[in-house]
Formats: sequence, structure tokens, C-alpha cells
Amino acid sequence: MSKIIVTGSSGFVGKHLVSSLKESGLQVVEVDYNNGHDLTNPACLNFVSDFDYIVHLASRSFVPESFENPFIFYRDNYLMTLNVLEAARKAEAQVIFFSSYLYGPPEYLPIDENHQLAPHNPYAQTKLICEKLCEGYNRDFGLDIVVFRPFNIYGKGQNESFLIPSIIKQAKLGTIKLKDPRPKRDFIHVLDVVSAVKKVIYLQPKGYLVFNLGSGKSYAIQEVTKFVSDVIDKELIIEFTNEYRQGEVLDTVANINKAITLLGWNTDIEIIDGLFTLLSPPK
Repeated sequence: MSKIIVTGSSGFVGKHLVSSLKESGLQVVEVDYNNGHDLTNPACLNFVSDFDYIVHLASRSFVPESFENPFIFYRDNYLMTLNVLEAARKAEAQVIFFSSYLYGPPEYLPIDENHQLAPHNPYAQTKLICEKLCEGYNRDFGLDIVVFRPFNIYGKGQNESFLIPSIIKQAKLGTIKLKDPRPKRDFIHVLDVVSAVKKVIYLQPKGYLVFNLGSGKSYAIQEVTKFVSDVIDKELIIEFTNEYRQGEVLDTVANINKAITLLGWNTDIEIIDGLFTLLSPPK
């Protein structure tokens, strides 16, 4: 039976992934700062031996904070990834590394993995640096590594500072107030992200592979508010201040053909169904 380390196990994606892996009968080792594991310490993973996979979700990720404290972001995200790769090298384990959207304003749509990379904030820049680390460990030590570049993940348990949880919280109060209705984003449900990880674990692809994770469709913020209104089935007051952010990327759509072809993976949850599960009362 495979032994799988999940870093960032108490985070939004981590909780869903750990739960699903355990339900599938896999042995999971949870590594998280909240549980006393400091991944910036090279000895952090010494307590685990003979593991087969390490899914590296842990990182500093709040973009506004990356502008306020860039040194901490660069240091911690680099060191955490380096220590994960080194532990995997010693254990001869496979790495699944979660990167980020790195493409900046798209030159074409949908965006495939060969699109020019143009990170536009310190957080995204740290992810690009960490991808280069992964490339090096694959080239120099033959480490099998899959890099996922997720677009806009949503689902139960996500922090309310993110767009969809914020819209839902406001909708339950009857009024939604947002700024710019125009930007279109590719939203992917967290359970579809989990299914992509499990595909890698079961298929065990070799080499260094990069995959976009998205739905292959994009929806404007205004459309998302309409979907929420339809699901909640009541009249909502929806207001946009039309404040436009300088340099706003107006559309992002993931080309997911590579994951479909090489992993046999595709999304199962349409956005309207995902919103319905978020708005349904708990059983």
C-alpha cells in the first residue's frame, strides 16, 4: 500500500485531498505547520521513512501579503520546496508539486502549458522559482515530478476572502456588492483537483510533467452572481461599483487537453452544480 505525504494537509485543498485518499484506503502522512511541522527546517520530514509520494501543497499564498513581506515569501516557499525535493530524492519518491497560475495576461486562449510564463506578483514568482527547482531535481537526479498549475479553485471550506465564498456569504444576506463585473475566470471545483492528484498516484507517470488544472471554460463575475441568484432562488440586490483595477486580466481559460490525454482526467463538476453544493444546507 502506498504511503503518501501531504504537506499543507490542514489547508483548503489539503483537507479534501487527505479525506479522499484515506477513503480510498491509502496511507497518508499529514504534514502541516499547524501541527508543528516547519517545512523550512531540513529535518522536518526525517520522521517519515519509505514513502512513495509527496504532494506539496504547503506555501505562503496570500498575494497582498507577498507584496508586504516579499523576503518571507521567497525564503519560505523556496526552502519548503527544496526540503520536499531533497526528502523525495533520498526516499526515491515521486513529487506532485502545486504551482499557480503563472501566465499573466494571456497572449491566446485557451492557455496551454507552452504559453509564455509571466508571473505578475511576488507569490507567483516564488512558484516559478520552485518549478525551476523541480526541473533541476528531475534533470540531475531523475526524480519523477508532476507540476500542477491550477486556475481558480473553489469549494467547501475555502476562505471567505476568495471570490466565490465572498459572493455566497453576501448572497445569504440578500445583497451582493462587488467592484468590476467584467473579469472572466476559469473556475475548477476542489474535488476535481483531488481527482487529478489521484490519477497521478494511480498512473505513476515518469519524468517531468506540467499540467494545467481548470475546467476549460470561463465565466464573468457577473455571470457567477447570476448563477448564485438562480441557485439560491430568491431576488438579490446585486451592485457593481465599476472600479477597474489597473492591469486587470479580463479573461483566463485553461487548455486541459494535456491532462485529458496523458492522465485520462477531466472535470466532473460544472460550476452551477458546484455552487448548488455550496449553497445547500448541511445534511
